[in-house]
Amino acid sequence: MTKIALVGAGGKMGCRLTDNFLKCPEYDVSYLEVSPQGIENLRVRNVTVSQAEEAIATADVVILAVPDVRIGGISETLIPAMKSGALVLTLDPAAPLDGVIAHRDDLGYVIAHPCHPSVFNWEPTEQQFRDFYGGITAKQSIVVALMAGTEAHYQLGEKVAQDMYQPIDKTHRITLEQMAILEPAMVETLAQTCMEVVREGFDRIVELGVPEAAARDFVLGHLRIQIAVLFKEVNGTFSDAAYKISRRAKPILFREDWKSIFEMDDIRQQVKDITQR
Repeated sequence: MTKIALVGAGGKMGCRLTDNFLKCPEYDVSYLEVSPQGIENLRVRNVTVSQAEEAIATADVVILAVPDVRIGGISETLIPAMKSGALVLTLDPAAPLDGVIAHRDDLGYVIAHPCHPSVFNWEPTEQQFRDFYGGITAKQSIVVALMAGTEAHYQLGEKVAQDMYQPIDKTHRITLEQMAILEPAMVETLAQTCMEVVREGFDRIVELGVPEAAARDFVLGHLRIQIAVLFKEVNGTFSDAAYKISRRAKPILFREDWKSIFEMDDIRQQVKDITQR
């Protein structure tokens, strides 16, 4: 039986993983948490917090489900106590790419991150929005990268990731650098920022007198169609007028060199902004 130490088990991501591990009797999981709120989150799940010293020393896999700004210091404390040959599993590429996670040559290091359920797999109802934050119910794909170690380390990390992020659609094996291109560069630096600007625009048109309910239905409906046209496998097109407007808008809204966010030097600065306090 694979022994797992889940560090930060009562946090936001930790609770999602805890809920899934509770469905997996094939693992012997030790749940590690130090914050009062996190301990309470585990208590309501009938989960007892384990002793870190024994759990880390005997674990086959140590999962660091902790914030990026704390992961470096926590890894410096825990990783020296791990047994030789064990696996360090992290959930985000920022800290590994920034080099803040303690390294040992006799350990494996795997990063696994969820893609989240596609907009084409589910209707964004209020209940499913709550499901997203309280426990995924729709299938999602994941990306997994081997940073250091053996192929056996990768295979173990992939299997654990599939179970802790279940239910799974597809598993994509990529590199650490490719994962960082996806996040933060693509989905946070670009996509989230654009969505924040769209929300600011939404708030502005409501200020200008457009009824909020009408604005919400109109904007969200058009966003769904626009995403479908641009990303679905079946090619679609916008109207000629829509393309004329977007060509006019791009130089107003975006700097000419905005794609530099995908250059690795820029990405390394992005992850430093994430990992530094």
